[in-house]
Amino acid sequence: MRKLSVLLLTGALLLLGAPAAGAADNGSWSVFPAAADTGTRPYFYLSADPGATLTDKVTVKNKTGDPLTFRLYAADAYNTERDGGFAVRAQNEKQRSVGAWARTDRDRVTVKPHGSVTVPVTIKVPEDAEPGDHPGALVALDERVDPADAGAVAVGIQKAVGARIYLRVNGPTMPALSVDDVKVEHTQPLVPGTGTSRAVISYTLHNRGNVTLSPKVALKAEGLFGRTLLARDLKRIPSELLPRQEVRLTEEWKGAPQLEWGEVKLTASARDTRESATAAYFALPWLVAGVLLVLLAGGAGLWIRARRSRRRTA
Repeated sequence: MRKLSVLLLTGALLLLGAPAAGAADNGSWSVFPAAADTGTRPYFYLSADPGATLTDKVTVKNKTGDPLTFRLYAADAYNTERDGGFAVRAQNEKQRSVGAWARTDRDRVTVKPHGSVTVPVTIKVPEDAEPGDHPGALVALDERVDPADAGAVAVGIQKAVGARIYLRVNGPTMPALSVDDVKVEHTQPLVPGTGTSRAVISYTLHNRGNVTLSPKVALKAEGLFGRTLLARDLKRIPSELLPRQEVRLTEEWKGAPQLEWGEVKLTASARDTRESATAAYFALPWLVAGVLLVLLAGGAGLWIRARRSRRRTA
């Protein structure tokens, strides 16, 4: 069987979680703003007016015993759909923000073993740039392709590390956050009381504004007559929700009621914005549903027979 060749780009192009205290590092090389080897400036934190030009420097440090050649480029950042992690676009993707505005003096550098190279960076902000946050990264991509055999597919892996860029274009800021498309999927045992039921609550968290938000989400479920069934602050949410980004998230509710009718409410808040969304919650065990269906069908059958009997008598 012929093998297919697939190139995978891995490493710090997927930068999960909140910004760390140190430079972007994968153990073999690191990328950081110049003069940040003390850890005081692990990422680029910049602000500018529309039309301004910023200059800075980026350092690539080789921690291995061999010379390494890197491709340097800037890229826009986004939140991953899977969990809202911080990631940046590949070089061959369309760059619309800081990835299109930032340029390094050299697009390739070779760094000697245990050495470092510092390259000037220029960021030209367009006159019509939208005010607010424009996150991205300066990426150092290792040009080597590591072979990895995955059965019938020959996989080549390229690694990259990116120093985050947090650029704010001066002007009006508009924080806006929404919770959309809340759904509740309920699973439970066939016979009530014989097992554990659970519900999965899914929702979309959407940053509709022009600034990065650190959202908080509270979950509340109410049953009949307003009884509180569940109340908690959710933990599995992105620490940074970037402007105009949305992520689809889920929350598991173990031990959800097996017989209940109510409402699930999600409230998202960040800065000066707070929005809520609800979804109906209805739980009915399959056995109970089957019994009710049989009773309804039987009652309907008796009613039809009685009606026909009255017609014949008439």
